[in-house]
Amino acid sequence: MVDRATHYCPGCHHGIAHRMVAELLDELGLKENTIAVTAIGCSVFLYNYIDVDSVEAPHGRAPAVATGVKRARPDKFVFTYQGDGDLASIGMAEIMHAANRGERMSVVFVNNTVYGMTGGQMAPTTLIGQKTTTCPGGRCKDREGSPIRMSEIIAQLGGVAFCARGSLDSVKNIRQAKKYMRQAFEVQTKGLGFGFVELLAGCPTNWRMTPLAANKRITDEMIPYFPLGVYKEVDMDGTCGSMIAPGNEGGK
Repeated sequence: MVDRATHYCPGCHHGIAHRMVAELLDELGLKENTIAVTAIGCSVFLYNYIDVDSVEAPHGRAPAVATGVKRARPDKFVFTYQGDGDLASIGMAEIMHAANRGERMSVVFVNNTVYGMTGGQMAPTTLIGQKTTTCPGGRCKDREGSPIRMSEIIAQLGGVAFCARGSLDSVKNIRQAKKYMRQAFEVQTKGLGFGFVELLAGCPTNWRMTPLAANKRITDEMIPYFPLGVYKEVDMDGTCGSMIAPGNEGGK
């Protein structure tokens, strides 16, 4: 980690996610051999806080850029760090095809159900009834459709070696999320395929909540709709070990 003051809002979970990434790069001995790819949004500032080579991609295009980086430098550990407005909206095609091809990369997907940097607009993951600047009356299923569950979608694609969803709302969940992130990194280092970890996170500023209330919202509203757990995991020989964590299909 770079020793500098954070610019993120009070209660934002990006700092926790950054620390998890940095710790794992050190623990896995990857720091000197890593290239990070970020795209537009709050996630883009990862390069200010983690001391690795980084590439900034256009909005949503981080998986496409990372594909080129990894194919040009297959000896490098390559990961993308993306938000929900970036990955699940304008970048939907890029993430789907990179995952389906089984590109040897790892993806850290921070889901706070809102466009954070640009003022709090509705995202593909915005919950039903959640108010944003572009749906001030709350998201309506009949009008805007249901929130997209990215982990469930990614897990179905053939090139995916590991896919899981964790949360940053409590110490217990943070510890488990780091284990998921480790596995998403290790499937790349072992040449098994595409690794994906989703992190449920808070955005107190755009949710117009205190940090404590934002954490409670993750627990009470987000986790029931976006259940935590491993969605796909291949065995060390490359065969599929498990698909869809038990009970995950029961989300609202």
